[in-house]
Amino acid sequence: MSRRLGGGDDDTAAAAFFDLDRTLIRRSSTHALAGPLRRQGVITRWQVARSAFWHLAFAAGRLSPDRVREATAIGLGTLAGFSVDELRSVVGDSMESVLRPLVYAEPLRLVETHRARGERVYVVSGSLQEVVEHVATDLGFDGAIGSQCEIVDGRYTGKPLRIALGEEKAEALRELAGRDGFDLAACTAYSDSMGDLPFLEAVGHPVAVNPDPALRRTARERGWPVLEFGELLEPGPARGLPTVALAVPFVAGVWAAARRRAA
Repeated sequence: MSRRLGGGDDDTAAAAFFDLDRTLIRRSSTHALAGPLRRQGVITRWQVARSAFWHLAFAAGRLSPDRVREATAIGLGTLAGFSVDELRSVVGDSMESVLRPLVYAEPLRLVETHRARGERVYVVSGSLQEVVEHVATDLGFDGAIGSQCEIVDGRYTGKPLRIALGEEKAEALRELAGRDGFDLAACTAYSDSMGDLPFLEAVGHPVAVNPDPALRRTARERGWPVLEFGELLEPGPARGLPTVALAVPFVAGVWAAARRRAA
């Protein structure tokens, strides 16, 4: 099979899957929805302040996969009792003013390349499913995979149903491929993080984007393409906090997990 960038076999059903943070957008979404969710009473000012520290730890690769998963589960728990419709409203109100200054132009050009080949395109992220869906719809993707929190009577219970990280993210990809008839060997995946190695290994055409040091080494060893994204869709300084994915509950979870371990 050809190893050309972003290419599947012409006679095979294929798709392209884009990670969100530092792949589709220029920075981690650690502070996502921080201000709006704080005003809604979901998170506290202290948790927002703590998020900056944990963002640095996450970006530096100082958190193990197990700890990231634990933190995400705890973070989803902070949504307990919060209205799904209200969350969607918060994201919708923030998209135009904050999302587009963070979006890279290069992946959207790749989206058009994949579409020209008859391939579908998806956003795949550890952020909350409803938020990833909103981002995907806004940017013209065909669908989304995200972490899922149980919903009862229109409100989150805080119980994680799927945490789309590591192997579980890859498994969600395989489930989608099986349902929609994609040949993963002909599919392409883009990500920046070594934590997404199972996600990248699940397809025949993995591509490292703005990779962290560990993923850069792995890509070099395996002969994977490496891309550097830097051109913004809408050049100019970002306004306000990045509000394109639900990551603040994750940060709150990391902090809570650390306190548990220290106790």
